[in-house]
Amino acid sequence: MALRFRDVGRIGITLAAFVVSCSNDDGGGGGTAGSSGGGMVGAGTSSGGTNSGGTSSGGTSSSGSSAGGAGSAAGGASASGSSAGGSASGAATGGGGASAGTGGGSAGNGGSGGGKSKTTFFVTSDTRTTGKLGSLEMSDKRCQDLAVAAGIGDHTFHAYLSTSTVDAKSRIGSGPWHNAKGVLIAQDLTALHSPTLKGDHTLFIDEKGQEINGQWNSSPMEDNEHDILTGTKADGTKAAATCKDWTSDDANDKGQVGHSDGMGPGMATTGTYSSWNAAHEGGSCANTEQAGGAGRIYCFAID
Repeated sequence: MALRFRDVGRIGITLAAFVVSCSNDDGGGGGTAGSSGGGMVGAGTSSGGTNSGGTSSGGTSSSGSSAGGAGSAAGGASASGSSAGGSASGAATGGGGASAGTGGGSAGNGGSGGGKSKTTFFVTSDTRTTGKLGSLEMSDKRCQDLAVAAGIGDHTFHAYLSTSTVDAKSRIGSGPWHNAKGVLIAQDLTALHSPTLKGDHTLFIDEKGQEINGQWNSSPMEDNEHDILTGTKADGTKAAATCKDWTSDDANDKGQVGHSDGMGPGMATTGTYSSWNAAHEGGSCANTEQAGGAGRIYCFAID
C-alpha cells in the first residue's frame, strides 16, 4: 500500500520521539545511580558510568552521549579530609583531602606546649633524724631531687635555710610562690615575711600535696612533724641557732624551727607558735624528733 508523503513524515517524527525518550530514561537513571553510589557525581552521568570509591569511571551513555561527569567524587573524600584536619585541597582526589587532614592533626600536636609547672614551694616529704644537713648546697640538691621526682624539676629550688653568714630570704628568689595544689603562699618577699602570714597545715604542704602531721590533727608527739628547720628569724634573717651552719648533730646544739601548721601544744596560736619560720629553737641537733620535728625543710623556687 502506497504511503503518502505526509504519512511518511509523521512516522519519522514518531520514531525520533521514541528514541529520545528511551535515551533519556536510560541515561538519566544511570546518572542518578552514579550519584547515589558515589556521593557527588557530575550532572548528566550516563548509565555507562560506574562509581568506584567516589569517582566516576567514565560516564558515557550507551547512545554515545557524553556524561559530563569525569565528575570527581573528591567532594566526599575531601569532606572527610576537611573533618579530620581543617580543609581539603580543592577538588583533588580523596587522597589529597586525607593528606590535608593529617597536616591539620600535626599542627594541633605542635601547639601543645605550655609554661613551667605551677608548684614553686613545698615542705620536703622526706625526713632527717638530725640537724646535720651537710651544707646549703646539699640542702638545695635535696629540694631539687624531690622536685624532679614530683615532676616539677623545670624550676630551680633552694632550701629556706640561714647560716651564720647567709640570710634565708636572700637565697629564694622574689616570688610569687604557690604550693602543690596551686594555692598562693606569698606574692613576694615582703608578703612572705609579713606578720599576717601564719603557719597553716593546708598551705604548708609537701611536693606531693600531702599535709604535714602536727598539732592541727592532734598527732601524738612521736608523729608530730610540724617543726621545720630554718635557722631563721621571723623577718627572714639569720638566727643564732643553725646547728652550726647545719654541720652539727651534737645534742648541745640547736636549730631554729617554724611551725608548718602554725600551732603549739593544744592547738595554741599565741605568741610565736603561729610562726611558719621562727616558732622556737628545736630540741637538739642530735634528734629533731624531740620537740615535734622530723628534719624537714622548706623549698622555694628561685625562678
